Formats: sequence, structure tokens, C-alpha cells
Amino acid sequence: MYADPQIPAAQAAQTIDEAVLRAVDRALAALRRGEAVAIETADGSVGAVVSVEAVASDAVERLRDLTGGRPVLAVTRRRASVLKLMEEGTGVVSLSFPGPDFPQGAGGLTSDEAHALADPEHRPDGPLPVGLAAAVVEPGSREAAAVDLARLARLLPAAVVAPVPDAQGRASEWAAAHDVLLVRAGDIADYRVHVVRTLRRVADARVPLDGAENTRIVAFRPADGGPEHLAIVIGDPDPAQPVLARLHSECFTGDLLGSLRCDCGEQLRGAIREISAQGSGVLLYLAQEGRGIGLVNKLRAYRIQDRGFDTVDANEILGFEADERVYLPAAEMLRQLGFGRVRLLTNNPEKLRQLARCGIEVLERVAHVFPSNRHNEGYLRTKAERSGHMF
Repeated sequence: MYADPQIPAAQAAQTIDEAVLRAVDRALAALRRGEAVAIETADGSVGAVVSVEAVASDAVERLRDLTGGRPVLAVTRRRASVLKLMEEGTGVVSLSFPGPDFPQGAGGLTSDEAHALADPEHRPDGPLPVGLAAAVVEPGSREAAAVDLARLARLLPAAVVAPVPDAQGRASEWAAAHDVLLVRAGDIADYRVHVVRTLRRVADARVPLDGAENTRIVAFRPADGGPEHLAIVIGDPDPAQPVLARLHSECFTGDLLGSLRCDCGEQLRGAIREISAQGSGVLLYLAQEGRGIGLVNKLRAYRIQDRGFDTVDANEILGFEADERVYLPAAEMLRQLGFGRVRLLTNNPEKLRQLARCGIEVLERVAHVFPSNRHNEGYLRTKAERSGHMF
């Protein structure tokens, strides 16, 4: 049996502030549209941020004019290590240039430099800019919250951040005066957990499948308006018994198009066949494409892999962790379906550990292996050698 006694089986219930969810959700939408968003930290300081993906030729200058502060670039430490600015690790790093204070002086970060440093598709050949300084920032800082917001928006995990010196202690007033959405850093940090607590069953229908005719699909929707997660319930599993379960992250290219770059489509259809053959079980189809980085970033990672890098390296070159998935939604869905104990159909030991951390008792691992092809041999080898998958 797999368990993690150091983490409680269930966290204490907390009141969900829907206004907080709305604030973060609106900030995510604004960031994706290319708008500036204001972030307030616990000490009352304020910064304005824009996603690097939205940085136009004059975006940094406009952010400087808006705030009166010096813009810096916030990236993950993974990205900073790829740039050879510091050793590998986790967290967020601030990249800046020394120079006179703004607005009186010239110099500092430019939009072109922000693109070149954060986005491997835009980086020109040649050395890093002269005078570039890198510093790890504290959790809860403007820079850390800005990168987390970009990651939640499924954008590259990088943002241009400028402090607002005149807004200390008066964040709401400043944001209203400049027509900028305001969100608190702490709310961004807690967002994933709060959203999971709002998951609700919103639809349930019988959907006969090829080889599994006694099947129904249950849809779960979070209150933030984000994508739905699905439970594919095959047969009539008994909640009093350990249920055969599979956690499957959506894969547009593999599941729908039959891509040969991965084994996702085979895993999906193979799990349905196996669960049906054993009589009953549940497959959770989780909305976390590309190991949690989103479809667009997965396609970017594919382009990097085509240059000779493996899956793990490609994600880290983009600034992501090797695997950004979270399994709180899966645990919550299982609980709402009435299942507290599972036999997990997987080759990934991290799924065993994470599900146990989330309060689901994992009694057994059921192997889930499929033959490779010439397009995914390297991908499967990387999963075994670098991610510890059991084949």
C-alpha cells in the first residue's frame, strides 16, 4: 500500500470567497489579453505586471510610465539556469539591469530583451546583455506572484514587473484611478486549492463506448469558469471496494489525432479496455494538457525536442518544471463519486505518491504498458530514465 503519513488525508474545510476567485480569474483573462494587472503583496506594496507573451515593442516603456518604477523581468529559476545565470533549483528569479532611477535616467530592461531572455523562440544568438543581474525572490513577492499568474494562464512562466512606489497602502485607489485590475499575491498562491474546493458535478449521462457499453460520463466544473474535468465511469463500481482507477491527463494530439510522438492515445483506449475487462472502474480525464503546461506550450516544447532535447529538458528550457500537473482535482472527483480507495492503473510513481498525499488510499499499482514506435522511443526512454516511470 502507498501512503504518505506526513501529509494529512484531508485539509480542513475553508470558506470559499467567490470574490477572490473572480478577482484572480479576471486577472488571468486580462493577462492573456495583454493588459497590465496590479498585484498587491502582504506588506501592501504594489506592482504592475504584463505577460512576456504580450510584450509589444513599447510595452516595457508604457509599464514604466504607468508605474514610475523600474521594470524587471521575472522568470522561473529553471529558465534562469538554462540561461546559465544561476544553479538549477525551484522558485522565481528577478532579472534586472543596474542604472539610474526612472523616469529621470535612461537604460534598464527593454521589450526586446524581455522576449529574448524569457522565450527560447525569440532568443537571438550571442551573449547575454551586459550588466544583467539575477536574484532569487521571496515567495509572496510581486515577481513570484506574477510568474505564478502567467503559469495559471497557461502562458510562458515569465512576466515584466514594475513596482508602483506611490501605491504603498493604497492599492485599490491606485488601480481604480488607472483602470487596472487588482489581485492579491496571496490569493494567486491559494488559487489552485480554492478552485478544487469549488468542483461540482454539473452533468451526468450514459455514453456507450466501443468495448464498454455500460459507461457514463460525469462532468465536474470549477467555480472559476475554467475547463471541466470528466469522470468516465465504466460498469457499476462498488464504493465499498477499492476501485480500479486511471488518472489520464488530456492530450489533444495523442487522444484525438492519434499522434505517434507519445503513448497517450494508447493509454486512454487501453485503460478503457482494461477497466471494462475487469468489470468496472473509473477513468478520470483531467484538463491538464502537456503535463500541465497547456497545448500551446506543449507544441513549443515539441519544437525544442526537434532540436535534439528530450521532454524534460524541453519543458525546463521553456521555464517549466518537468511535470506541472496537480492531482487535487482527481482526489476531489473520486471523493464526490464515493471512492476513497483505489487500485491505480499507472506506470508513474508520482501519481501514487500525489494521490496518497491528497487523501486517497492507493492499495495497489496496476501496470499499464504499451509497445513503443520509432517516433516515441526516446519519449518513453526519458519517462523511464529521468521521470522514474516503471515499464
